Amino acid sequence: MKIIYDGSMDPKQVKAVLGSVIPDMAEKDPDFIYLDADLMSCIGTLKWGKANPERAIECGIAEANMIGVACGLAASGFKPLAHSFAPFASRRVFDQVFLSAAYAKNDITILGSDPGVTAALNGGTHMPFEDVALYRSIPTAIIFDPTDNVQLEDILRQSPDLPGVKYIRVGRKDMPKIYAEGSHFKPGEAVVVREGKDCTVVASGIMLGEALKAADALAAEGIFLEVIDPVSIKPLDKETIAASLKKTGCLVVAENHNKNGALYDAVLEVVAEYCPVPAAQVAVEDEFGEVGPQKYLQERFGLTAENIAAKVKKVIARK
Repeated sequence: MKIIYDGSMDPKQVKAVLGSVIPDMAEKDPDFIYLDADLMSCIGTLKWGKANPERAIECGIAEANMIGVACGLAASGFKPLAHSFAPFASRRVFDQVFLSAAYAKNDITILGSDPGVTAALNGGTHMPFEDVALYRSIPTAIIFDPTDNVQLEDILRQSPDLPGVKYIRVGRKDMPKIYAEGSHFKPGEAVVVREGKDCTVVASGIMLGEALKAADALAAEGIFLEVIDPVSIKPLDKETIAASLKKTGCLVVAENHNKNGALYDAVLEVVAEYCPVPAAQVAVEDEFGEVGPQKYLQERFGLTAENIAAKVKKVIARK
């Protein structure tokens, strides 16, 4: 795997990746079925979906029913992928995912777009900070928070053949370029994106780019961060994170989630079990979302490289 991060953004937006990869998955696998809750136009699948109604099922604004249809398809031997905005792909469908998918052992993939502050102008009602906490509570669920388009495409393509419930949360617009084309990722295998000696930063989704910006800024001050992309929040690669903590002696977790029940809590299990170290979190405090551009919202909720750097200095002082 090759890291190509240089601070630049990928010129291809996420929705363009989704709009090309999902139809290609259907073309290559006759068992793959795509379902949507009236949002095909939002991720670029509308034109293809209208031309292929037998492979792209429009379920309308009825997300719980969509999950039921997906589970029925899975029980019949198909490989369904169901999409909606992240709040509707998590809290609105939680009972159906828990019982009809996970408990009944029906293998489905759920794509929740615009999680956290990436919901931007759609506002607080469409801004789930709690989706990861919900899915973490489902036995056997796999949770992905992709950090760039290369990782997203690889995870999308392999998810239909993974067992259980798979939840992929990703925005629809710009992402930084982190990995070289052709990179492959596995659930439960984290990637050390940058090696360092002074503090471990575990960051998922849009926050990996912020963590790398913080690493660049702190390096100029003689502070060197070890930055880890967990790839999957569940299952979590405890061994890689523990090894890093033993080397650096402190931890900051950065995530586009609520502070309760998400990545930070998962990583703290590693701290408790393997390596007690000073730790801090960069996440949304116990708050609801609001309307605004993503840049403003990241600053409003502290999801920035500057806040990561400040938290790093505080945990280093506690060593």
